[in-house]
Amino acid sequence: MSHSPAPYRLAVLMGSVREGRFCPTVTRWFVGQAVNRSDIATVDVIDPAELNLEDEEFAKRIEAADAIVVVTPEYNHGYPGALKSAIDSLFAEWQTKPVGFVSYGGISGGLRAVEQLRAVFAELHAVTIRETVSFHGADACFDAKGNPRDADRVNRAASALLNQLGWWAETLRDGRAARAYV
Repeated sequence: MSHSPAPYRLAVLMGSVREGRFCPTVTRWFVGQAVNRSDIATVDVIDPAELNLEDEEFAKRIEAADAIVVVTPEYNHGYPGALKSAIDSLFAEWQTKPVGFVSYGGISGGLRAVEQLRAVFAELHAVTIRETVSFHGADACFDAKGNPRDADRVNRAASALLNQLGWWAETLRDGRAARAYV
């Protein structure tokens, strides 16, 4: 039996608000991977540096998404405080949503931040995706134009993440439509 799911709505949440941040470079690359996929209807890039978390806009954008990818650096063996503030400003909007991660940093590639974020999203009743993309020594991973130096490897990793995310987005969207989450 063939099944053709309706394309899902993806929100990409940037994790850093620091001056001179590298997050826009990583985000641009990842969005470039997502926008040409037939299983993704829209990609909404959310930059906390441009948000007022007390405004309803952020809540509406997360609520509208079928899936979220967080692009985060690792700061001091953890994730940025601004990202935690954004996440903590909502609750119900995260529930039953799949969340994937693209991380970057030094030797760990941001993976310590991702592991901590998994626990945070579990508490919010979100489902985190096993596949991740991580850039170890991020500055050296991209050329001067913002393109990954090892594009084949990271593009495959992004595809694996987006494939899993799409499965969960469809499954959880169908579940929310069929039955209220308790």
